[in-house]
Amino acid sequence: MNTRNLRIEKIGGTSMSRFPEIIDNVILRKPDDIFGRIYIVSAYGGVTNDLLEHKKTGKPGIYQLFREQENYPRTMLNLRDRLFELNKGLVHAGLDLEVANDFIGDHIDLAINILRSMDNVLASGYVSRKALLLAARELLASLGEMHSAFNSANILKNRGYDSTFVDLSGWEDSRQLTIDERIKDSFEDIDPFSTICFATGYTKGTEGIMREFDRGYSEVTFSKVAVLLGAKEAIIHKEYHLCSGDPLIIGEDKIHPVCFTNFDVADQLADVGMEAIHPKASKPLEINNIPIRVKNAFDPDHSGTLITKDFIAPKSKVEIVTGSDKVVSLEIHDTRMVGEVGFDLRIMQVLAKHQISYISKATNANTISMIITDRDCTSEMLSDLDERFELITSIPVAIVCAIGSNIGQPGILAKAAQSLAADKINILAVSQTPRQTNMQFIVNRSQFARAQRALHEALCM
Repeated sequence: MNTRNLRIEKIGGTSMSRFPEIIDNVILRKPDDIFGRIYIVSAYGGVTNDLLEHKKTGKPGIYQLFREQENYPRTMLNLRDRLFELNKGLVHAGLDLEVANDFIGDHIDLAINILRSMDNVLASGYVSRKALLLAARELLASLGEMHSAFNSANILKNRGYDSTFVDLSGWEDSRQLTIDERIKDSFEDIDPFSTICFATGYTKGTEGIMREFDRGYSEVTFSKVAVLLGAKEAIIHKEYHLCSGDPLIIGEDKIHPVCFTNFDVADQLADVGMEAIHPKASKPLEINNIPIRVKNAFDPDHSGTLITKDFIAPKSKVEIVTGSDKVVSLEIHDTRMVGEVGFDLRIMQVLAKHQISYISKATNANTISMIITDRDCTSEMLSDLDERFELITSIPVAIVCAIGSNIGQPGILAKAAQSLAADKINILAVSQTPRQTNMQFIVNRSQFARAQRALHEALCM
């Protein structure tokens, strides 16, 4: 396969829910340039939330019903009816309704039968409950991407274009293949320069794609396809630009798209929850020098944000102000800490036990303070720390960051601090490494939005 000009493009769930616009804005926008692209598609907006759990609120989905041995078959049939209605809304775009309904209906029926069999195995007590539940989670997750990818290929085919549904879910294949092997095998006989490819964002593999990445699995598929097929560029289509700030906080008239940045900045953003792409999915692209382009699917004339390995802004500036108000300041105070080599290792061992990664860290002679997410601040973890150290406190706070590929300039930290002080915002803690890509300010949670506006006005306008 000649992959010299191959582009791998990921379309997110919210954008997939507006698929007729995606056809016009992305897939068929340039009639002479429709091939040489492989689209990795997410499930339609909200479908994976129904199958697993709501990504933001944690509201239980079908997976939780199965886990608790509640009436999941009825809920799955209700979801099937909803997907039939979703299909009906795509008929005007070119979807063959009968074929599409048969496809997803048959797979939901089969999924119910498989889950019932799993129920019986779980009841026997002869297998690992954890392993079987993970298998059920993967099975359910795959349904959403199979549905959207099949529909996409069907619509383009009915419009007269050569299109191919690339099913990476492994439903019809019992071979024990790794994720990489399945991707290579699935694309072995496909020429993406003569057909429009729509591949499932979920990939079945012996290692289990959700074991490490869980809901980030579609980005892993996207990354692996790009690396394994030697793509020229990896493109992510979202419903918004990657901007200098959150338009809902800063104001749409004050922010602007970021046109160029690097992988380091992308990692900084992901660390506070503003993911352009999951760091573990972007790392293989960075290593293989495959640039990522983040585009607004509904502003097709804009070139988007190009993320490359070596980009450094020629003029020092802050590119993005962002942060999170769903974090906690975890403070360990112990008078035995001063001068003791490896004292913080004991703290890290507790965090590692509970699989917690901190976002920011500040220390002095007797105190180590770390910023962790709300969901990681569990009573079990706090109890473990309390048994080992003198005083443990946890305070709900917010972290606000000024990020850029080149923010190193005399006085920028003072300028940022002054902008916060001028708005009567007290800085609880501050962190910046000599690499100078990210200034982090810890503030009271109630001042989260004000702090972002103050920093953006001082540093990005």
